[in-house]
Amino acid sequence: MTKIDQIETVILDIPTIRGHVLSMATMRVQAAVLVRVRFSDGSEGIGEGTTIGGLSYGPESPESIRSAIDTYIAPAVTGRDADDVNGAIQLMDKLVKGNRIARAAVEIALWDGLAKRLGVPVSQLFGGAVHDRLPVAWTLASGNSDTDIAEALEMIETRRHNIFKLKIGKRAVAEDVAHVARIKRAVGDAASVRVDVNTAWSLQDARWGLKGLQDAGCELVEQPVPARQRRAMAELAQGYEIAVMADESLNGPEDALEVASARAADVFAVKVAQSGGLKRASEVIAIGQSSGLGLYAGTMLETGLGTAAALHLFATVETLRWGTELFGPLLLTADILAEPIVYRDFCVEIPQGPGIGATLDPDKIDFYRRDGGRTVKAVAGE
Repeated sequence: MTKIDQIETVILDIPTIRGHVLSMATMRVQAAVLVRVRFSDGSEGIGEGTTIGGLSYGPESPESIRSAIDTYIAPAVTGRDADDVNGAIQLMDKLVKGNRIARAAVEIALWDGLAKRLGVPVSQLFGGAVHDRLPVAWTLASGNSDTDIAEALEMIETRRHNIFKLKIGKRAVAEDVAHVARIKRAVGDAASVRVDVNTAWSLQDARWGLKGLQDAGCELVEQPVPARQRRAMAELAQGYEIAVMADESLNGPEDALEVASARAADVFAVKVAQSGGLKRASEVIAIGQSSGLGLYAGTMLETGLGTAAALHLFATVETLRWGTELFGPLLLTADILAEPIVYRDFCVEIPQGPGIGATLDPDKIDFYRRDGGRTVKAVAGE
């Protein structure tokens, strides 16, 4: 029986190509926690845990993700049957409350290792891929209308993206609506325009905001009010034609069921890390499908590693009405994969090969790692 032999974590700090302006923070560096799991038969699995803007976005930070893995998760799963991924998931759920991103990072590495040993892609473990490429959005988040317009027009011209999500919520509602309207006029029918408020608005602000955005030709607004204000989300979802998407409201299948039952969204932004891993994300997808909601593949701005894992899951979903935003590697100044994920013709291609189809570039890992890493190891068979 192959066992989990060793778990290593390291934090990578990779600069972004420009400031990524959110309502709560401006990102100029992305910190990703890389997880490498070695197995007793010599095989290996890799995973990633990444959040956005440190603790300004949610309760996990790169430092807490790494600490949770090193201190609590690794000692618990090391020495276990490597092929029993579901058993490891259940154990992590039992022993580690919250910390969904940390659990997701280890789980991805376990699925990657299992699929490699079987010689199949991770998508095969979730029923098989039905897509080899998916539409991919780009986030316009410089905070400047002229810069965003120039960026959008270039993306359309080069056929890299024709779906744009604008980060708003930092300015007055009227200013944000005017900013969105100007960009929509510039791209016209050549592109879809959506917005992400990242919980910044009150219900009153959101009423005015959604009306203005709808009139401007915006198609979707993501998480306009705080995550726990489900009644407000329900009012907005049921009161306007523009689609309302839940993001921060969704932290696993339990939240998904409550949001769907409350009719507090038209669309689910499904994120692997925020859901607690590939398996729990698949359950969020199933709840959204059975509730008749639209689906959108969200991102925590992962590197190519986490993005590859997400692509394998979403490749198995028959209908992604709102596409994906799995563009994380493109926002970074360096790609940590030996063979980067392919983006072209307004789509992102599903990585090929066993596991998640990703091989790390060791020189990039050494260059961007924050420190010397830490390893938790157990002798196989003990």
